[in-house]
Amino acid sequence: MTRFQRRTLLRGCGVALALPFFESTASASKTIARRRRIVAIDIGLGLHAPNIIPQQAGRDYELPTYLKLLAEFRDQFTVISGASHPEVGGGHASYKSYLTCAPHPNSAGFRNTISLDQLAAAEFGSETRFASLSLSSSGPGLSWSRSGVEIPTLTRPSVVFRKLFLAGKADEQALQMQRLQDGQSVLDVVMDQTRRLQRSLTSRDREKLDQYFEAVREAERRLAKAEAWQQKPKSTVDVDPPRDEPDSKRIVQCMRLMYDVMHLAIQTDSTRFLTYNIAGMNAVPVIPGVDADYHNLSHHGKDPDKIAQLTLIESALIEEFRGFLAKLQASSEAEGSLLDSTMVLFGSNLGNASSHDTKNMPMLLAGGGFRHGQHLAFDRNNNYPLPNLFVSMLQRLGMETDRFGTGHGTMTGLDPIG
Repeated sequence: MTRFQRRTLLRGCGVALALPFFESTASASKTIARRRRIVAIDIGLGLHAPNIIPQQAGRDYELPTYLKLLAEFRDQFTVISGASHPEVGGGHASYKSYLTCAPHPNSAGFRNTISLDQLAAAEFGSETRFASLSLSSSGPGLSWSRSGVEIPTLTRPSVVFRKLFLAGKADEQALQMQRLQDGQSVLDVVMDQTRRLQRSLTSRDREKLDQYFEAVREAERRLAKAEAWQQKPKSTVDVDPPRDEPDSKRIVQCMRLMYDVMHLAIQTDSTRFLTYNIAGMNAVPVIPGVDADYHNLSHHGKDPDKIAQLTLIESALIEEFRGFLAKLQASSEAEGSLLDSTMVLFGSNLGNASSHDTKNMPMLLAGGGFRHGQHLAFDRNNNYPLPNLFVSMLQRLGMETDRFGTGHGTMTGLDPIG
């Protein structure tokens, strides 16, 4: 190479290994557009509000219990209170609307809409090997397609690592390529057959058919992208594959492993959009001082003993989140740290898990190039529309939009840098 690219590469035997960012190579990368990313994390059993929401608004607030654990990042996150998704109730079912804002997720006829990450992935996902990753501690996740279909989740860090970095055997790669090509040929046949129907359809039916065509074209685009990436070597990392924690009750260890592979996914630019649903459990987690069922503790009914144990669990969750932020902060790229370019949304679909209340969702946005270091305190009785935050995030990615779901315009008080 006669001049350095944005990330210096060592090449050999068909493998490309990205080196860390070197200051001496920065001059050649000044014209490179910043890569922006979104990570969205949901704590499905809520977060005890007095421990995470400051009593004071603005910038000079006193850190409550959980934010003390994040004190080193105080100037790199914004706390948001008094906000929620309009018309989203349903208790635990509200996780379905955490990133979509779709009303009434517990209704019989509920049909979801596209999630924040999937809208971003549809716009920018072709720039990376994986348009997005939907992760979960167990069960369903937070990502939904444009047609309201849930995106399947990955729950084992070892599987995520293998998907990201391990190429597989030659025969497995050939089989995967053949499957991709077979998929494209099937779509060709389907499109040819449906075009013949157009002459005999009513205008309403033709409108439905146009929607179907668009869905097929989207599938074709995904297949074409997948085929192109299949012919390129995966990123390599100088770490051993993770060994999954076999005991799901050891939630701290399970989260740490998942956060580690999430960091690697971002560091290698394998994807820029990740969601992680931490669903909780109907069991006693392995955390010192905790001897009661996590789900039961979330329904504490203001019992001081239950709140004390719940605080131990949620403090452990916050500590692992802090570790993830620290990894992003410590990882450099030409434009700054990974945290500078990654919007990390952390919160819960429940404002008060004890009563299944979905108002006053506790939310924190870290990194991503905003003027942080503040508590945006909105009206707790007449909540501010949280979807406006998603509009701010999409605009920060570079999308020209002023709407998402039920949101109109950007979030008041959340200003981008530059």
